[in-house]
Amino acid sequence: MTSSTPAVKRYTRRLLWAFGVYVLALFGANWIDHTYHPQGGTLIALSIVPALPILALIAIIGRYLVEERDEFLRQRIVTCMLFGTGVLLGAGTVYNFLSGSGAIDPMPRLWVFPIWCFSWGAAQCFLGLRDRFAGQPA
Repeated sequence: MTSSTPAVKRYTRRLLWAFGVYVLALFGANWIDHTYHPQGGTLIALSIVPALPILALIAIIGRYLVEERDEFLRQRIVTCMLFGTGVLLGAGTVYNFLSGSGAIDPMPRLWVFPIWCFSWGAAQCFLGLRDRFAGQPA
């Protein structure tokens, strides 16, 4: 998002805060797990802690879509989110067939959200470059 609408500024602040909490939660949960080796309900709760900021990120993205008044930016974000969702669903489908047949080893599910975000970002970059070369504002 190259625009500096008030919604983008709020979105960016919220996003940075949530990513910071995610990093702390992830490293903290891993440290506690490796140091204390919790069991049962404590392990379940500890496993959920890093997922909470990811859920907050999803809510922050949704809130941005509600707050953004520029219809072009809102449509662009939705288009890129759909592209990211398509990439994630396609990659997940192929991966599940490959790992289900034993052709490849299972990979940590930790990569699901980053794959979606990377795909979304790649779509934003592509659309921005396309518009720039077409002479439209990105």
